Amino acid sequence: MTEPTARIVEMRGISIEFPGVKALQDVDLTLYQGEVHALMGENGAGKSTLIKALTGVYSIDSGSITIAGRKRTLNGTADAQRAGVATVYQEVNLCTNLTIGENLMLGHEAHGPLGINWKKTYQLAKQALARFGLDHLDPRAPLSDLSIAMQQLVAVSRAMVIDAKVLILDEPTSSLDAHEVETLFSVMRRLRDQGVAILFVSHFLDQVYEISDRMTILRNGQFIGSYRTRELDRTTLISKMIGKDYSSLSTIAREADEVAGTEARTPFIKVLGLGRKGSIEAVDLDLFAGEIIGFAGLLGSGRTELARLLYGADKPESGQIAIDGKDVSIGSPATALKDRIAYSTENRRDEGIIADLTVRENIILALQARRGWIRPIPRREQDAIAKKYIEALNVRPPDPEKLIKNLSGGNQQKVLLARWLATEPRLLILDEPTRGIDVGAKSEIQEAVVKLANEGMSVIFISSELEEVVRLSQRILVLKDNRAIATIANGPDVSANTIVDIIAKEGQAA
Repeated sequence: MTEPTARIVEMRGISIEFPGVKALQDVDLTLYQGEVHALMGENGAGKSTLIKALTGVYSIDSGSITIAGRKRTLNGTADAQRAGVATVYQEVNLCTNLTIGENLMLGHEAHGPLGINWKKTYQLAKQALARFGLDHLDPRAPLSDLSIAMQQLVAVSRAMVIDAKVLILDEPTSSLDAHEVETLFSVMRRLRDQGVAILFVSHFLDQVYEISDRMTILRNGQFIGSYRTRELDRTTLISKMIGKDYSSLSTIAREADEVAGTEARTPFIKVLGLGRKGSIEAVDLDLFAGEIIGFAGLLGSGRTELARLLYGADKPESGQIAIDGKDVSIGSPATALKDRIAYSTENRRDEGIIADLTVRENIILALQARRGWIRPIPRREQDAIAKKYIEALNVRPPDPEKLIKNLSGGNQQKVLLARWLATEPRLLILDEPTRGIDVGAKSEIQEAVVKLANEGMSVIFISSELEEVVRLSQRILVLKDNRAIATIANGPDVSANTIVDIIAKEGQAA
């Protein structure tokens, strides 16, 4: 990117207050033509509120918004679109029952004397797709035929049909694999080169440093500063985001190494030939008390499938599980809970939190299920359990009666972790526990995992971020194409590249 010249967006002194909460306090944001600008901050820092101010969802209490040199009062999303601001959210907001072209041109169809001219509309859709290198897609094909990644790109194309000057991408890569991310980045670079200003929100620091030109940091609703990405190292970035020195986070890896010394010589869970046709090939695995074992692999490698077999969410077609030397049959999650095995799903929104229940009710849910619904947990005990884990995991705000849907993603994830800890498991399976949450909440969850292992709990840690797996695990099970291809002991010579090499070579020695 060349040095920016034209200012497309100037937000000055933006303040927004909700009852009892100052969401934004005197925040500035400047976006230049032809740049990718990262908006950084922990969950609750004010990023979503600032985006909603720029898109007209929220009215500002004070400050000013200037777009393309014209001061704007945005009273809704239509005002923002007319000003040239388009948004693509983390959850793809398209109609899967319509075609690609219908989704792309919705509200912008070509019209003739008899109504919508579908031939012309599909031609325009084809041209819009071609603009982003997606001309291989048939606009007449059902959107439901596309992967989530391709639907994301269609959503970007749809946003740009209005010829936007500003494109906001809110966590667009959270459900994409590495290849899909690169495809999206290619589209982003093409748009940047066409002069579009892109506001990019992501918790993946590697992606932020790869794609962004500048960044603005928020903390607790306040403006911390704007910086050229290449001039701000990661340690300083994280420190500015969380408001404390990064050294407190860097101790996690050393603490995880210390856990390895407590590993028992005899596995408390032994898995032999566990598999399910079409899901995961037979796997052997030993699990030791006080050990963190990582499952590493690309999306679709079989990580979640193996976890679901261990937890009884899916029934194995082969193999055996022994706990403390005794064969067990884990045919359901209820059985797993009785055997003190807990599983926190990767799908926090649909399979994890119960949005319309309180934090307290979400925390005690699994424990109540294990005890049975005819033996309700007394309210005093519920309150004590909720208080214990809210404090232990630093759930914010620390209000057990707050609806969980009103918490940030990181705090929702902490509540899910609390739910399973309340059952006092011996084995805790965490599937993508830090996906889509900010670096501060991520470090707190990582610290909690290490502490649990120090206290003797076994943890299976699944993450798409290979650096995170290496950072926390004593051993790493590497999977590819629904089969285990290697088990490696962690150490100073093991890195994310080590795992990538193993996957590339399909587990064969170099």
